[in-house]
Amino acid sequence: METKRVAELIEADVEGAVVADIERTPHPGEDEYDHFRAVVVASAFEDASLVGRHDLVYDALGEHMNDDIHAIDLTTFTPAEYDERQ
Repeated sequence: METKRVAELIEADVEGAVVADIERTPHPGEDEYDHFRAVVVASAFEDASLVGRHDLVYDALGEHMNDDIHAIDLTTFTPAEYDERQ
């Protein structure tokens, strides 16, 4: 799966989401599944715990988490949190 498609899925389903950075990180010897690393900024994260934020992203990726994506390393921010780090 391409990084652009992963970002599109997240941005389409998580309220106010912007994928600020995403990269595919292939795992040696594992050709069937893709590994990704993503930074996601979303207003939907405002009142969510870390687990809740990740669940929102996993829900957006849906069946791709079972079929195309083996792992995704997420860093999540609210817009205010992200602005503070810039």
